[in-house]
Amino acid sequence: MSSDPFWERPEIVERFAVRPPDRRVLERLRALPVPSRLRVLDLGCAAGRNTEPLARAGCDVHALDASEAMVRRTRARLAPLLGPAEAERRVRTGRLDDLGEFPDGRFDLVLALGIFDHAGSMAEWDRALAETSRVLAPGGEVEVSDFAPDARIEGRGAKPVRGEDHVFLVPEEGRRVLLDVAAHDRAFAAHGLRPVGRTGIVVRDAEHGRHVTVRGTYRKD
Repeated sequence: MSSDPFWERPEIVERFAVRPPDRRVLERLRALPVPSRLRVLDLGCAAGRNTEPLARAGCDVHALDASEAMVRRTRARLAPLLGPAEAERRVRTGRLDDLGEFPDGRFDLVLALGIFDHAGSMAEWDRALAETSRVLAPGGEVEVSDFAPDARIEGRGAKPVRGEDHVFLVPEEGRRVLLDVAAHDRAFAAHGLRPVGRTGIVVRDAEHGRHVTVRGTYRKD
């Protein structure tokens, strides 16, 4: 999984930079008596819309993204809060399926919002989930949002790749792994990650396409 030139474009970086934080992130922060005790990995942080409020609240947050432009933007948001050197240390370029810089059980929470569906094969998806499970502490959780098979990503429908379960071809974006709710839950369970509550589908019309996403929270056994 490497960065596509699409994610390096300045207008795309800014489109993601102005998005508000995820509602679930804000709800977690409001519920925490001592946010500084929460160890978070923002996996696929994009332009830092969730990384910044986590850092501002005092969480022990690290962030990772394949796009160098997104990483630079996130570092710029954290530098006034943590200092440039600390922002650079905590926000890194990297791969979804290789979290080797982090030890086992390092995090209480992994944010994976709109990122697992960027895997180009089920093998890559499985490596990513295995790594996510590894860096989570027992009882830790991962918040997930992934496009479903019937999403229209950037206004374009996805076509199944023959002979490969759950793999679709999205015009101009390439191969994506897109799972429905049941397959999503099964894939996470295979790595010791069980749903907290009910995994659901969220549908909304967007400026670019029709967003159909699988949203859920999973807890490590």
